[in-house]
Amino acid sequence: MDTRNLTENLPATSTEKLENALKDIYCVSGLGADGRVFEKLKFQGYKPVHIHWLEPKKGETIADYTKRLTTQIKSKRPILIGLSFGGIIAVEIAKQIDTEKVILISSTKNEQEVPFYFKIFRWLPIYLLLPAKLLLWFGRMIASWFFGLKTIDERKLLNAILFDTDARFVKWAIHQIVTWKNELIPQNIYHIHGEGDRIFPFQFVHEDFSVEKGGHLMIITQADCISNLIQKIVNLSTKTDDSLAEDHD
Repeated sequence: MDTRNLTENLPATSTEKLENALKDIYCVSGLGADGRVFEKLKFQGYKPVHIHWLEPKKGETIADYTKRLTTQIKSKRPILIGLSFGGIIAVEIAKQIDTEKVILISSTKNEQEVPFYFKIFRWLPIYLLLPAKLLLWFGRMIASWFFGLKTIDERKLLNAILFDTDARFVKWAIHQIVTWKNELIPQNIYHIHGEGDRIFPFQFVHEDFSVEKGGHLMIITQADCISNLIQKIVNLSTKTDDSLAEDHD
């Protein structure tokens, strides 16, 4: 059942009661994106709460930045969903507060899963020399291919998101990805990854669920599949090898 469709047909008071009865599930979007990337997902029994990006402070570490984001989380032992760079942030959140589950989509869990060519920029940080708006412009030019988008509606949605993106935040976030040296993987992490991901290629990650032909934004292009996987994960009582040993189209 798609709770969003259900609430549209209820009076305001009934809608409020239903939303209050749903458990919060916190969503952290990708680099510079917002809650629109999650809009095609369907949640049963959960209400998505979107973590809003803050303006990074000068010289702020990813740990300190994440600590400021955690003030938006009101639930005890929350469930987190992190997309792409948001997955990195979700891992950092799970290192700071107790979480029930952390679901990574098209993301990476530690330094070993970051492609080697990203790490080259640690020693050759040419992106720091480029204007932030130029980085964002270049990203817009190649976004559809990198993110695996195919339809006009998918491209329109991404373009709308990128149009609203803060270029300075993107530059800061790229630096955090390139220099991320995390080694700690919380036990309650579940990783969904597409076999066709062009940002974090499939061969570099150790996923729990693979998605055939899934691109970096399969959360949009294969939303039903991702919704079903998320539902399966939130319904799990414990993480076991048997429960995760499946590939999904």
